Amino acid sequence: MNRRRFFGGLLGAGLLVRSGGLLAAEDAAGFAMPLRFSRPENESDEGGLWAMMDREERNLKRSHLLLKDSKLRDYVQDLACRLGGEHCPDIRVHIVRTPVFNASMAPNGMMQVWSGLLLRVDNEAQLAAVLGHEIAHFLQRHSLERLRDLKSKAAFSQFLALFGAVGAIGQIAVIASAFSYGRDQEREADRIGAFLMHQAGYDVGEAARVWGNLLDEARAREGKEPDQTSPLFATHPAAPERREVLGDLAKSLPGGRHGAETYAAAVGNHLGQWMADEVKRGQYAESLVLFERLVKRSDIGPLALFHRGEIYRLRGEQGDSDRALADYQSACSANSPPPEAFRGIGFVYRNRGQGNDAVRAFTQYLELAPNAPDAAFIQSYISELKS
Repeated sequence: MNRRRFFGGLLGAGLLVRSGGLLAAEDAAGFAMPLRFSRPENESDEGGLWAMMDREERNLKRSHLLLKDSKLRDYVQDLACRLGGEHCPDIRVHIVRTPVFNASMAPNGMMQVWSGLLLRVDNEAQLAAVLGHEIAHFLQRHSLERLRDLKSKAAFSQFLALFGAVGAIGQIAVIASAFSYGRDQEREADRIGAFLMHQAGYDVGEAARVWGNLLDEARAREGKEPDQTSPLFATHPAAPERREVLGDLAKSLPGGRHGAETYAAAVGNHLGQWMADEVKRGQYAESLVLFERLVKRSDIGPLALFHRGEIYRLRGEQGDSDRALADYQSACSANSPPPEAFRGIGFVYRNRGQGNDAVRAFTQYLELAPNAPDAAFIQSYISELKS
């Protein structure tokens, strides 16, 4: 039987004493870690759900979207284990290359972490906030509660897609709005996730920053409120409430590290590809908000400048050509400029009819990246412009 205790809110940890010391942090958070779960009987509701999630996990392992980087997977797995404690052996992390902010954890222990999430968090503490939230859903068996709430066979099949539809970006809004966790469950997961963060040594204040950054992106969608356009905001507690609650939790669970350098080292080799995937997503208003943050980071600023330039060039609104050129040129002035920034300059000048300038930029690109996959294509541009 699970050992769960809910006290209906946070207690003053500094005021209560037990055995000569402060009350344990788990009591202050109103939560005690449950014992590891044994596999349910196949005939039960939960057993059937586990079996289907096992099948989805086998499918996931064969997906071309699964990121096969053992070092990165082990890094995220280790973080999940530190958050999950004795449940570590039951948590299996899978990193999926999909440019959307998402993480989920199925009742059988399968955890998906999407690359769009990894691109958007700034440090290890922020990633811990999201993983801790999903682990909290797992610990409280919220997915089983949702299963029992569903009434129709069609609804149940869509519920499975919440965990199994890897990369099905077009269905996310439908699935999340109809079959997401309830707001009370989300509040509970926020509180427990904050406790797990704190126990693992992370700054709980970073949880509110993750949510605030997502809110900024959602607000960039012109003409609609975030809860009308984003499944996350439609099904989670209202943003002001959530910021306030997470802020209070941070005050009651102070201290902790951010782990920015460790996180940057773990994901650094993938950031260029994830940024390119974000550009291809075609949601330019949201992406510009994201890149506004990324260009300020010293470790990836030039790379982010190049990709923001790509967004401006592809969007093509009034003034975007100048904005793109400015970002490309700023990226090229860095100590280790991304070669693609010179290619971007070449495209801008070619579109403007400045052939000589375009040739110089394209030539610099090929000098820096002679084996680029589009080298022959760019060389044909140079020949065309010289003729």
